[in-house]
Amino acid sequence: MDTIGIVGAGAWGTALAVTARRAGRNVVVWAHEPDVVGAINAMRRNIAYLPDIHLDCCIRATTEIAETASAEAVLLVTPAQHLRAACRALAPHWRAGVPAVICAKGIEQGSGAMMTEVVAAELPHAPLAVLSGPTFAVEVARGLPTAITLACADAELGRRLVAALGTPTFRPYLADDLVGAEIGGAVKNVLAIACGIVEGRGLGDNARAALITRGLAELTRLALAKGGRADTLMGLSGMGDLILTASSAQSRNYSLGFALGEGQTLADILASRRAVTEGVWTAGAVVEMATGLGIEMPICAAVDSVINRGHDLDDAITALLSRPFRAEGA
Repeated sequence: MDTIGIVGAGAWGTALAVTARRAGRNVVVWAHEPDVVGAINAMRRNIAYLPDIHLDCCIRATTEIAETASAEAVLLVTPAQHLRAACRALAPHWRAGVPAVICAKGIEQGSGAMMTEVVAAELPHAPLAVLSGPTFAVEVARGLPTAITLACADAELGRRLVAALGTPTFRPYLADDLVGAEIGGAVKNVLAIACGIVEGRGLGDNARAALITRGLAELTRLALAKGGRADTLMGLSGMGDLILTASSAQSRNYSLGFALGEGQTLADILASRRAVTEGVWTAGAVVEMATGLGIEMPICAAVDSVINRGHDLDDAITALLSRPFRAEGA
């Protein structure tokens, strides 16, 4: 795998480009925005998303998505709600056997499809892997120590991907539970919004710890119902990702929740951001999926009620605190 293609040049896509280059690969990155492509190629910077990170000359940007499909492996790093469109654009150029590594975290609105289901439908000849875990893009780009899950059903392909991307400071741990890795990455964004609300509302560290713990129980129930494994959710792509995202202002989802808790409107928060906050778009899809499976996810439902259904924030908090007492394992 001498060349890695990356579809999406936001902060995470750029950080993965830096990581792949650090591992010795040539990298071609597709961006939708011509200004991003121009800045990467001419200035060796992604001014819009990671302005302080120098990009090696062997990282090349393009507005032609087909150019990424000529690589030996392609990382799909678009926002979750745009993944299907990106895959459809790639499909005429995809070579059978080239792995698609899903780095987007979310559930598709409308269809309720997981990212693996989206890619399998649009790129049926692509072996799949999921890269997910506790990662802030800027820290990865700076070469700070990071561990992450790489889930792949084909163990040999998984080992090749680990060898292609891994470095002493970027350490992929191989797994085979794609469903568990995906659910952990998608649902933790919704839970991080809830934890941000708790902090912004001044409800205390006890409340945030409770939300993280009970939130982990929610996402584990959903993963099990979708065919994932509980042990996956105890690892990097579950508990690890949730702890990071639900406890730091670096997290877009946590910071959005914090702003909501302080009283800002969702429209104003989103208008001030260029980067996508995935939990906003995933909340409704998670709740619809859980309802269809008969799974209770009260924290996610509360976030969805505030973001998508116009419910009062304090009323949603009161409803959560008024739920009947129950056994911890339930």
